[in-house]
Amino acid sequence: MKILIPVDGSESANHVIKYVLSSSAWLQQPPQIYLLNVQWKVATGNVKLFINKDTINDYYREQGLAELAGAKALLDAAGAAYEYHISIGTPAEAIVQYAQEHEIDQIAMSKQGQGGLQSWLLGSVVSKVLHLAECPVLVLK
Repeated sequence: MKILIPVDGSESANHVIKYVLSSSAWLQQPPQIYLLNVQWKVATGNVKLFINKDTINDYYREQGLAELAGAKALLDAAGAAYEYHISIGTPAEAIVQYAQEHEIDQIAMSKQGQGGLQSWLLGSVVSKVLHLAECPVLVLK
């Protein structure tokens, strides 16, 4: 079973990792876990005139790896195999696109992500993923 877990660096996302690890005992074989971090596209318009592409890509990579660090540590500690990817774009669309491209069997995600404005935005991500995804979506509190 291929399980996609969108990760934003929040404790809620780490809770999903813990749930998937504890629930995998009832599967006949360990799940294939895919972590996905989506970075909002910040380099639009004239920004590209002042900052070169490599600097922008380094920024996305650094931010993505920082947000994936907790989830990777949990999976490493459990000895679980996983793959991770950092996408750039609109989170809901990127999650669904990744799920389709990798023939994901289930998306497991947190109901809420990071606090403040991001919490409000990410709440809408769950709704969009539920609406757009072709595979089952497990939403955890």
